Amino acid sequence: MNVFVLIKQVPDTETKIRIAGDKASIEKNDIKWIINPYDEFAIEEALKTKEKLKEGSVTAVTVGPDRAVDALRTAVAMGADNAIHVKSDDAVDTFLAAKALAEVLKKESPGIILTGKQAIDDDQAAAFNYVAEFLNLPSASVLLKIDIAADKKSAKVEQEAEGGALNIIELPLPAVLAVNKGINTPRYASLPGIMKAKKKEIKTYQLADLGLGGETARVKDSDLQLPPERQAGKKIAGDAATQAKELVRFLREEAKVI
Repeated sequence: MNVFVLIKQVPDTETKIRIAGDKASIEKNDIKWIINPYDEFAIEEALKTKEKLKEGSVTAVTVGPDRAVDALRTAVAMGADNAIHVKSDDAVDTFLAAKALAEVLKKESPGIILTGKQAIDDDQAAAFNYVAEFLNLPSASVLLKIDIAADKKSAKVEQEAEGGALNIIELPLPAVLAVNKGINTPRYASLPGIMKAKKKEIKTYQLADLGLGGETARVKDSDLQLPPERQAGKKIAGDAATQAKELVRFLREEAKVI
């Protein structure tokens, strides 16, 4: 079974974000870029699937500028067999990126398609659904377990629901499955894997190669703003009775919530 993993390169969560002068983008010069953390769980699940089935291959696919190749090489260093890069600029929105990923998958023979439940930069949690729709495939998200049937024609998945409940869903394969944190523990890249990744040939497509040369982003950012800085908290001194009395005064006179 050929497993395809859709990944995205995102800013590290510890990066200090700065708004660019046009207020439609962020400053990218000093950003450390990483694989979207949820996609790391998808990579690990793809590798575990290959190991369990003892056949097939794992291919990582991403859409992005030249720097996105680093994310693909990290996936290869973790154990992926192949990598595909759809080269684009940063103006590509989620819809167009998903369309490009779908066109790549049409050229391949995916037995199953894995990805993270959402990207930590925009939190849209939409790409997997778009890809499934473009390919007319079933999909499921927020998954904590994936069991592939012996005949490889279906999969039974456990989907996390509100309140800690689990939905058990059976889907025919191929399908697009978006995993959640907790499904596994992603492995570290090994030294041999890192050396292999440096030499790995990465298949590259331009949007025009996929019939999307005339496509433009449908969603554009404007007037980006950083959230306001939080005000410092207040610490109330004294015994319990004094603290309670002072807290009530704060709530009534300053916060004005009572």
